[in-house]
Order: sequence, then C-alpha cells, then structure tokens
Amino acid sequence: MELASYSDYAVRLVNSEEPGRGTDSLTSVEAVRALFGTNSQAARRTAEADITRFRSVRARMRAIFTAADAGEATRAVDLLNSLLLEFPVSPQISGHDFLDNEGHPRWHMHLAEHPSNATAGYAATAAMGLAFHLTEYGVDRFGLCQAPPCRNAYLDTSTNRSRRYCSDRCATRANVAAYRARKRLETERSASTGRSADTSQETVPRSDR
Repeated sequence: MELASYSDYAVRLVNSEEPGRGTDSLTSVEAVRALFGTNSQAARRTAEADITRFRSVRARMRAIFTAADAGEATRAVDLLNSLLLEFPVSPQISGHDFLDNEGHPRWHMHLAEHPSNATAGYAATAAMGLAFHLTEYGVDRFGLCQAPPCRNAYLDTSTNRSRRYCSDRCATRANVAAYRARKRLETERSASTGRSADTSQETVPRSDR
C-alpha cells in the first residue's frame, strides 16, 4: 500500500460533517466504526467516548484543509505537525497479506499504531497519510469544495492542479449554477438596454417640432 493512500482516512473523517448544511454523521459508535472501512480489527476498539474524541480530531484536521485552501501553507503544516507529535506511528515492513505467484511475500511499508484508544489509532494513521501526501504532492493539493454550501475536503491528484470540487456531482451543480447566473445577467442587461433605448426615444425632440 502506498503510504499516501492513508490520507483517505483524513478525508473520510473531515467529510463526516458538513457545516454548510448543518449535518454531522458522527452520532454513534457504529458511525465511528464505519470510518475504519475494511480495518475491522481497529474498528472493534471503538467505544462511546470515541465519538467526542473523533469530533475533536476532525475539527483539527478540517483546520488543516481550511488553512491549505486559503493559501496558508505554513499554518497547515504546523497544524499537521502537531497531530503527528500527538499521535505517532511506527513504520514497519509487512508482506503477510500479499503473496506473489511463487508464494513469496510482497514486501511493503505498513503503519503500525500503538494507540491507547480507537481515536488515537485512527488519528495517527490519518495524520501520517496526510503527511506523506503533502510531501509527495504539495500542500496546495489540499482543498475544500468550491460548490456552496458544500465545503467537503478533497485531495487534488490532477496533473494540472485544477481540481476545485469534491465530486463530479458538485462540479456539475456548480457549472449549472454558473450557467444560470450568466443567463440571468444577460437577460438583465438586455432588458436594461431596451429600457434605455425606449427612454432616449421619448426624450429626444422630434425633427418636425
């Protein structure tokens, strides 16, 4: 597994809340466990107290994306470093899950956590994933969706660093809204031009007077 892929943990956590819509899916132990995806062993450590702890880490991770989206690279890095210090991991070489055609292990790097609770384990993995993603692609690849009211986090992996939306759905919605806004502006300008023309015809004296 590429270590940068662990950054998906951070994106899932941040997007469990949508402040612009006033929604928050982290309301139960089951919802917290769902964030772990296929890592069922880690998910089983989740307890009721982790709901509040996860929300706290989520706010700190959203702050990283907010700073990066605003162009405050140093602040984003400082915020991420504080999480890395608080939630450390130990990189280990693993291969027991993947075998080649000859039955030999396919060695790869794995992040081993030593958490005191489920939140610490998740935060350590997510923070390290963001760190690898940042150093590989750059802090300007951390973004927040530009389609109001959505402000979901995303990681831009496009070749020209052009991503602005968290999903195709939001991109389509934003494009439709922009098109309708342009059409309204064109209609208003046409109406205004028409009114100006009518007014000038009324105020200019006729030549036969």
